[in-house]
Amino acid sequence: MIDVDAYLKRIGASREDSLPELHRKHLLAVPFENLSIHLGEPIVLDPDLLFDKIVNRRRGGFCYELNGLFAQLLTALGHTVEYLAAAVYDSEKLGPPFDHLALRVDRTWLADVGFGKHSVHPLRLDATGPQDDPGGVFAVEPASQGDVDVTRDGGRQYKLELRARALADFAPTCWWQQTSADSDFTRRLTVTRLTHDGRVTFSDRRLIRTGPAGKTESVVDDDTLFLSTLREEFGIDLDRVPAVG
Repeated sequence: MIDVDAYLKRIGASREDSLPELHRKHLLAVPFENLSIHLGEPIVLDPDLLFDKIVNRRRGGFCYELNGLFAQLLTALGHTVEYLAAAVYDSEKLGPPFDHLALRVDRTWLADVGFGKHSVHPLRLDATGPQDDPGGVFAVEPASQGDVDVTRDGGRQYKLELRARALADFAPTCWWQQTSADSDFTRRLTVTRLTHDGRVTFSDRRLIRTGPAGKTESVVDDDTLFLSTLREEFGIDLDRVPAVG
């Protein structure tokens, strides 16, 4: 069993918070990142190890880690949670099965704190029309074989299966994502976090900020500055620089 109070403190939340509030606060506090891959740290889908990484060591992770652990928190708070598998769209091409892990909560909501730039609040799985969100206009549309397509601003993000899975079902693809030369995660470093007025992102050595005034980019070549920026912008304290492309 996870330490619920420690997890809530990590994301600045309380037991009284609603699902949308928990979702938003998680995105603000816990970055989507693949640093472990570039630090040579194995990613294992064990709830105790995920809790130690994300809560105790104040790191982030990618979808299997972030949604995998968020499910544990929601379950401990009394929600009904199921793991759902998705294949991510790259333009019109679909990635492999189990390419992404999302959550169905209380049979109604699609929660996803592990997709980088996505919806700030959970989406309704039973809604047929547009869903306005601070992250864009989303929709959940019927797809082939009983699946659904999740779209943002008219573009398809991923094809979601509605069959419940176990966390262990994602282990083979999680291993592939962190080891294959064909995986986007091994080819580039990504750290990104929602902010109160936009988003901040490291894409390899490029620091990108987006907000009401638009987008700015800068290149962080200096290793010391890179590590200090990770601390200041993402709350991640590393003792060495990851291998950055």
